[in-house]
Order: sequence, then structure tokens, then C-alpha cells
Amino acid sequence: MGETPIKKKKKKKKEKRKSDKVWVHTLPEVLNYHIHKKDWAISLELFGMLRGQPYYQPREDTYMRLIVLLGKSGQPHRANDLFKSIHEDGCESTELYTALIAAYCRNNLVDEALSILDEMMNIPSCQPDIITYSTLMEALVDALKFEMVELVYDKMVERSVMPNTLTQNLLLSCYGKAGKFDQMEKMVSSMMESTACKPDVWTMNAVIGVFRDEGEIDMMEKWYEKFCSFGIQPQRSTFNILMGAYSKKRMYEKMSSVMQCMRKEKCPWTTSTYNFVIEAFADVGDAANMERAFDQMVGEGLKADTKTLCCLINGYSKAGIFYKVMSSVVLAEKLQIHMNTSFYNAVISACAKEDSLIEMERFFKRMKDKECQPDDTTYSVMIEAYRKANMNDKIFYLEQEKQMMISDEKKLNELQETIFDSYAV
Repeated sequence: MGETPIKKKKKKKKEKRKSDKVWVHTLPEVLNYHIHKKDWAISLELFGMLRGQPYYQPREDTYMRLIVLLGKSGQPHRANDLFKSIHEDGCESTELYTALIAAYCRNNLVDEALSILDEMMNIPSCQPDIITYSTLMEALVDALKFEMVELVYDKMVERSVMPNTLTQNLLLSCYGKAGKFDQMEKMVSSMMESTACKPDVWTMNAVIGVFRDEGEIDMMEKWYEKFCSFGIQPQRSTFNILMGAYSKKRMYEKMSSVMQCMRKEKCPWTTSTYNFVIEAFADVGDAANMERAFDQMVGEGLKADTKTLCCLINGYSKAGIFYKVMSSVVLAEKLQIHMNTSFYNAVISACAKEDSLIEMERFFKRMKDKECQPDDTTYSVMIEAYRKANMNDKIFYLEQEKQMMISDEKKLNELQETIFDSYAV
């Protein structure tokens, strides 16, 4: 006997209650799943649905995960939009504002990050802390805005936020990159005498990295020994800094000594370590030893990166083995290597050296098709290649294009300077 209409109606109500009950339990779980899968658009949609449910309880950690996700997904402005909901839910905190600053910094929007810092200073319950200042200072150092680093540091001290080793290391990097070596050395000396902000391996790396970049090998070695005598143990990153310095100066015996020291300290060689070796051989066009180092790297299970392929291309170009330059491009595609401006410049330079202008133009077109921005090096190499071939019409068009690029960059810099001046006041 079939079900009566009344029984069917009761069954449907029961199933609906069961469905609603399951939905109550699963919506937060589905949201967590999509955050974990980095689906920012779906996550925001689900979060909006969750806020409309009668059982919704605001959670700071949910907001934190969404802000971090949006920052990593290149959506810092959407992270800022979340703060309307955060204020409505009464969840505002120093940690959430700091996460928003980090989201802007991750996307190189330091001016927006500075405006968030100003906003925090006007909210008594969300005052910036040491992590806030450290996050912002690190981004400013990376953006080479050294005056702003010092300004933010001074504001931090004025507001009685005590610096720690991390903030001191960031200020050290700032002094070093700005060429203020006396101030850098004074700060290191004071850290060595301090009980609160003692130097660590990152202090060591910051200081010797500065002298590496300046090509001051003697000063680099002096400070390396000084840090070691202070009891700081070098790490893999430290050895790679030394390798980079010696590679640039073609000090092969010292490179070998560092690599032996790494083995002795049971510090595995990395792709970066091998890149320095490959680059050293590439610089002198020693294709045989360059290939041997590359094969050894691959044999140890290490993955090549953009720097590796750039070195191979430059090495083959200097050795005059153009067909291997093209083979390296194919290898890069096979390995799914990120092809940035440096990569295309290496290929374009190799084509120009070989007087293969058709290939040079092909890669220049591919570069722009991939929305990879040409830089001054790109234009200079191509213009020189056309000059050798007496192709004045192509030189004219390239110079026009280059001037447009410079003009656009100038406008952007002027805008940034205006924002900088308004903040400094």
C-alpha cells in the first residue's frame, strides 16, 4: 500500500529538518575546506552566507585565515573590504590589522600599508605592536625606501614599543643597502654588548651580505670571523652568501673551501649553492665544467630554477654554442621554469651575440605576449644589435617604446613621492 499524502508531507518535513541540520554542521566545514584549497572567491561567498545564518558566531581566527588567503592571492583590497564586517562583528584587533598590513606588503603596496598603520594608531584597542612594525619595516627595506624604514623605527620607539633582534636586523639591512656602513657597524657592536637584542645568524647574514654586494671581500671575511668568534653558527644561507661573493670575484679556491666546509658541517648543498658554481663557470664560458656541475646538481635530486637556466644560457652564449642556448630554452619549458625578465634578457642577449635577429625578435614578442615587462637591459641589447646591422628604422621604434616605458615609470615614482611626502609630514 502506497504512502498517504499526510505521510508524504511528514516525511518531507523530516527530511528538510535533517537537511537543515546537516547544513548547520557543514557550512563552516565547507568554508574551511575552500580556504585550505585557496579558493578565495568561493571562500568569500561562503563566508557571506555563513554570516547570514542564525547560528553564526564571529571568530577572529576565521577572519585571520581569510585575510592571509586574500593577501597570498593578490587581493589585498578585498582583505581591506572585510574590515567592515570585522567592525560590525566587534572582532577588530592588532593581529588582524597586522595581517592586513602584511597582505598589502606581500603585494608591494607599502603606501597602503602605511595608511593602515596610521589608522591603527587612532584605535586605542588596536595599537601596532613589534610584529606590526617589523612586517612594515621588512617591506620598506625590500622596496628600498630607507628613509621610511628609519621613520617607522623612530615612531615605534616613540610609542614605547621596544625593539627586538628582528627589528635591529631590519634596520641593519637598511643602513647597509643605503651605504651607511658606519651606522651599521656601530649598531652591530651595540647589539654584541646588549642583553636584550643580541645578534643572531640573521644579523650575521645581513652584515656579510651587505659587504658581498659591495664586493668588499676583506670586510665580509672580517665580520664573518667576528660573528663566529661571538658564538654564532653559520647556516646554509650564510655559506651561500660567501659562495656568491667568491663567485663574483672568481675566487674558485675559496668557493671550494666553502663547499668543503658545508660538507664538514653536514650542511647539504642547495640549488643556490650549485647556481654559484654554475655561474662561475658560465662567466668564463667553461661549458664543460658548467654542464658537469649542472648534471651533479640534478643527480642529487635538486631542481633547477630561473637563475640556473639563466646561467646555462649565458655560459653557452659565451662559449659560442648557440644551439645549446636554444636547447636550454626548451629545457626551461619542460621543467616549467618561471620565465621572468632576467630569463628573456639572457636569451635575447645570446641571440644578439649570435646575430640571430629573427630569433631575438621572436623572443622579444613572446616576452611581451607573456606580459613580462622589458627593462633597460632588454632595450639596450636590442638597440645595439640593430645598430650593428644598420637597421635604423627598428632602432627608432625601440627607442620610442623605451621612452614611453620611462615616462610611465616616472609618473608612478612621482605619485609615490607625493604619498611619501604626505606621510612624512
